[in-house]
Amino acid sequence: MSAALDQLLSILDLETLEKNLFRGLSPQVGWQRVFGGQVIGQALVAACRTVEGRVVHSLHAYFLRAGDPAVPIIYEVDRIRDGGSFSTRRVVAIQHGQAIFSMAASFQKEEAGLEHQMAMPDVPPPEDLPSEAELKAKFIGKLPEPVKAYWEHERPIEIRPVDLSRYFSAETRDPNQQVWIKATGDLGSNLGDDLALHQCVLAYASDFTLLDTALIAHGRFVFDPKLMLASLDHAIWFHESFRADDWLLYVQDSPSSGGGRAFCRGTLFTRDGRLVASTAQEGLVRERKPK
Repeated sequence: MSAALDQLLSILDLETLEKNLFRGLSPQVGWQRVFGGQVIGQALVAACRTVEGRVVHSLHAYFLRAGDPAVPIIYEVDRIRDGGSFSTRRVVAIQHGQAIFSMAASFQKEEAGLEHQMAMPDVPPPEDLPSEAELKAKFIGKLPEPVKAYWEHERPIEIRPVDLSRYFSAETRDPNQQVWIKATGDLGSNLGDDLALHQCVLAYASDFTLLDTALIAHGRFVFDPKLMLASLDHAIWFHESFRADDWLLYVQDSPSSGGGRAFCRGTLFTRDGRLVASTAQEGLVRERKPK
């Protein structure tokens, strides 16, 4: 297991302060604000710890304020309802006495039902694509400093883009992309139930490339200093069981942007073609005003 993945599992292993009250820490990697995927993952851990015998099937979250990585985040869980088949939880993340994030999550007991799914796109397998180590060795010296600093850090999730060409061209294209993702090591049962652990790791990873998809339509990049980018809300639907330490194909598109906001969608498939999760996100995409 990589040191970065070990650190991710550590920050997902929240401290229990009291019934329905948990505390999470942020990695000290020099970021000015807490990574949105971290807050989603930690909030889902907090919600999962208040539910027994049911699996989360959806979550809907709003980012309210930028998180401060220098101080702990308090997660307060409201056990809204435990019905015959479903349980509903609301989680609020608090820093400096203010809510920075709010999430609703729904859990369901296992049951059978009608089944269908969309087909996975035909793409090269991850083994046929360059690894992150190979990409770093070949291109890191050519990258701008902010991008270089980001890629030099060891990361808990490996990302292998199916098409690398958009990273080396400012031409406008249809706003869609496909990347293979997986945790950089074997996941044990650090958080108790295996499926809950994999769902929390996927929740963390789902925020990495999603908003960036909207920029493809404009020939722009996520580290563009002339842009202000931030997640506004984020939703995930879990359809089937999966392992976050096996390769998942993350298929993303952006149907619309305007008014300083961009809307993006994602679907995640196992390598054998099972659709296991879907995502949606609206994010702030704003041109910075000259000082």
